[in-house]
Amino acid sequence: MANKDLSKELNKGFEQIKKQEITKELKESYIDYAMSVIISRALPDVRDGLKPVHRRILYAMYEDGLTHSAKFRKSATVVGSTLGRYHPHGDAAVYDALVRMAQDFSLRYPLVQGQGNFGSIDNDPPAAQRYTECKLSKIGEEMLKDIEKDTVDFVPNYDGTRKEPTVLPSPLPNLLLNGSMGIAVGMATNIPPHNLKEVCQAAIYLLDHPEAETSDLFQFIQGPDFPTGGIIFDKKNIISVYSQGNGSILTRGKTEIIEKEKEKFQIVITEIPYQVSKADLIRQFATLVQEKRVEGIKNIIDESDKEGLRITIELQRGVIPQQILNSLYKFSDLEKPFHLNLLALVDGIQPKILSLKEALFYYLEFREKVITRRTKFDLEAAKKRAHILEGLVKALDKIDAVIATIRKSKDRADARVNLMKNFDLTEIQAEAILEIKLHQLARLEKEKIEAELAQKLKEIKELSEILKDKKEVKRVVKEELQKEIETFKDQRRTKVVEIAPGQIEEIDLVPKEEAIITLTYGGYIKRINPKIFHAQLRGGKGMIGIEVQAEDLVKHFFLANTHDLLFFFTDSGKVFRIKVYEVPEGSRTSRGKGIMNLLEISPEEKILSILTLSKEKIESGSGYLVMATKNGIIKKTPLRDFENVRRTGLAAINLKEGDQLCSVRESSGNDEIILVTKLGQSIRFKESEIRPMGRQAAGIKGIRLRKGDEVIEMEVIRSLKGGQKIDQEKRCLLVLTENGFGKKTGLEEYRRQRRGGSGIKTAKITKKTGNLVKAQLLTQEEELIVISQKGQVLKTKINSVPETSRATQGVRIIKLKEGDKVASAICI
Repeated sequence: MANKDLSKELNKGFEQIKKQEITKELKESYIDYAMSVIISRALPDVRDGLKPVHRRILYAMYEDGLTHSAKFRKSATVVGSTLGRYHPHGDAAVYDALVRMAQDFSLRYPLVQGQGNFGSIDNDPPAAQRYTECKLSKIGEEMLKDIEKDTVDFVPNYDGTRKEPTVLPSPLPNLLLNGSMGIAVGMATNIPPHNLKEVCQAAIYLLDHPEAETSDLFQFIQGPDFPTGGIIFDKKNIISVYSQGNGSILTRGKTEIIEKEKEKFQIVITEIPYQVSKADLIRQFATLVQEKRVEGIKNIIDESDKEGLRITIELQRGVIPQQILNSLYKFSDLEKPFHLNLLALVDGIQPKILSLKEALFYYLEFREKVITRRTKFDLEAAKKRAHILEGLVKALDKIDAVIATIRKSKDRADARVNLMKNFDLTEIQAEAILEIKLHQLARLEKEKIEAELAQKLKEIKELSEILKDKKEVKRVVKEELQKEIETFKDQRRTKVVEIAPGQIEEIDLVPKEEAIITLTYGGYIKRINPKIFHAQLRGGKGMIGIEVQAEDLVKHFFLANTHDLLFFFTDSGKVFRIKVYEVPEGSRTSRGKGIMNLLEISPEEKILSILTLSKEKIESGSGYLVMATKNGIIKKTPLRDFENVRRTGLAAINLKEGDQLCSVRESSGNDEIILVTKLGQSIRFKESEIRPMGRQAAGIKGIRLRKGDEVIEMEVIRSLKGGQKIDQEKRCLLVLTENGFGKKTGLEEYRRQRRGGSGIKTAKITKKTGNLVKAQLLTQEEELIVISQKGQVLKTKINSVPETSRATQGVRIIKLKEGDKVASAICI
């Protein structure tokens, strides 16, 4: 029998099961879950700017009497009250929300006043809730103002034992004042905090000018006002972001460059971007230094104390502080975009991305409803009180008859009926008369009651007028906003810069300094600082400058500026271009990096000549590139033809078979040219003798060479510098031979000739000296650096090299090992 009953129950249960497609069930369940997260957890309400957990915490504190003037109470008590009454979730979630409302670096206007460790800007966690204490801040208490006057709707709590507000009355536009962050399902909000005075003034303006656009409100609101201060940029972009309700706003920390000693600077950071941990920021700085992505930082000191935040970055002597600062902006959170997404719940249920105007419009619409409901509540209360006062005045006018009536009555109920019958009173009025105490029968008490009645009648009239006219409601909203400004206004913390900062390019992060570039026959290139070579006496052995393989030798060795451009001319007649700072920096003895890692050239292609030019010179488009080949051919091409060099190269010269490009120089078009050969011949002629040619041209004869001779160098003799004529007699030509001999000769000994001649002697070439390998025009250079094919380097003073006539062999500059030869030299 029992089995039959059980079977019937099971069959009945199965009948209630509904069949449904699993995809449909998952879709519906997921949508229900998503809406629950959106409405009940992650997104703030546009009316009070709060999520449910924050609203419940504040209301629980209000119920417990934790006003700003009350004593502090343990945070655990508040968490317990919130959990037990309204928010049946984890205590950690409630405490985290409570802590954030007390942090002055998270909220612009904290809603909770905390006592104890509530965390720090270093991302330190707060103390446990049993140790900390809290109460409502003055603004937090203000959020609940008039909640007892039926200003907002109440709904049953999770277990139906209490009622909780669906929204707080919020006399302040908290959504914009403190902002909000939240990630829902398929959407997220990220609203920055703002200045109270600015937002309230904009709200007042919008009440008076409902047709105003977001851009009109920016005569009051300047943009976000972060609790951590900092700087925001580009007013035009900020207005655009607020008009759309989403976009990115660039923020930076507040910094100052201080010169402590001559050429020794400090970078002092006193404000950092919003939501950036100070400790994490310092770690980022340290990592940049360790990885050598930022060089020139000596020490990083955190000097923050109770007075405020302060990070001091001590720099090495001689570095450019602005370049260090630019690097910190680019590679750390010292500069960080704030991605604004003004997403909030409208009417408590609809998530919507709002413009600034819409956010204020919905808030003001809500405040008008609050004021209307409060006015109705106050009007009803005033009418009830006036009704009672009217009865009391009647009774006091006939007090003896009233007393006699009461004394003749059997009991309180009979007395109430008799008073209503004899004196034309309502039940409420009769009950109030029975409650009168004897001392209220005095004459002065009667006057007080009459005065109160007159006041209530006046109040009823005023409240009725407010309800009759919507303009009066707006007037009250404006007056209350103005009072909030007077009570809570403060100075703006975040500075607004009208224009956007210049886009930081990679070149802005590179110190502008001299660098030595070396390139071997094997195609290994590197960049080194000239300061690593210490000066020695002429004739010494020098030091190791580069480790070269047995089959490799140094080919090019020249000076450049890190901000310059490098032009590489190859044996195919093409030119390639990169920036000097793109050449990897190496140690004094390192081999360098393969040139094919930097240029798109084939392994068979050889680099014949390298030229350095400033970016400004290229962009000016004026001047020429003069090219000379080892067979004495010379060519001049306008510089503007090389303004756009592709990554795959650009045709520069048409080289004849067996010829090679040996030298390329930049000229003005009105200079002079001097060609020097390996057997000691030279020719000097006017540049005007060379007509400009296109990139594909081969060139014309520059010098007539003897058998076995070839051009090793070309120099441009400038006629003007900075618009001033240069004194040629004070200039010298330095020549170096492959066996380490060198000398200087005054430029006046080189007479001008016609292009295409055999030239004149510039050095006496012997077996002892070897052939010429380098010639350089000297102006104000002070030091000479010589490098051998096997990487030996000597740095010496230019004035240690004697000035002699053209036909001499010179003196020993560097003592070379057997089998080694001078590769090149530079003067700095």
